[in-house]
Amino acid sequence: MHFKILEQQPKTYIITFATGEELAAGLKQFAADQKLAGSSFKAIGAFSSVKLGWFDWDAKRYRPSVTVDEQVELVSLIGDVALADAKPQVHAHVVIAKSDGTAHGGHLMEARVRPTCEVVLIETPEKLHKKIDPESGLALIKP
Repeated sequence: MHFKILEQQPKTYIITFATGEELAAGLKQFAADQKLAGSSFKAIGAFSSVKLGWFDWDAKRYRPSVTVDEQVELVSLIGDVALADAKPQVHAHVVIAKSDGTAHGGHLMEARVRPTCEVVLIETPEKLHKKIDPESGLALIKP
């Protein structure tokens, strides 16, 4: 993973991931290294494999829904970074397209980059905080 600061106000990064790098873990590491306390991001690229999830309301947890072990296009990735227990937490949703044009989407669990993933991340002017929502059990951004 490599990054460059494009703008100082608001602080804007371009982050590029290379073949073989794992995107979800890399985004989490980047957020921790840069001490991000509130950000939004978007990305495009491609993966050699991806695991997507969905939130199971009854179980109050994310479950795997789709695992694809073939080359796919990253059609869209959007997400945010907010603090949960004083640590940056990354939350991202993904849409991927297979060679036949079918698409799958969901919560990003894992993704192996091939050949690249290009992320534009913009810091928010204020810190964002997540707190556990008693109804869902999820850490949600609370304004």
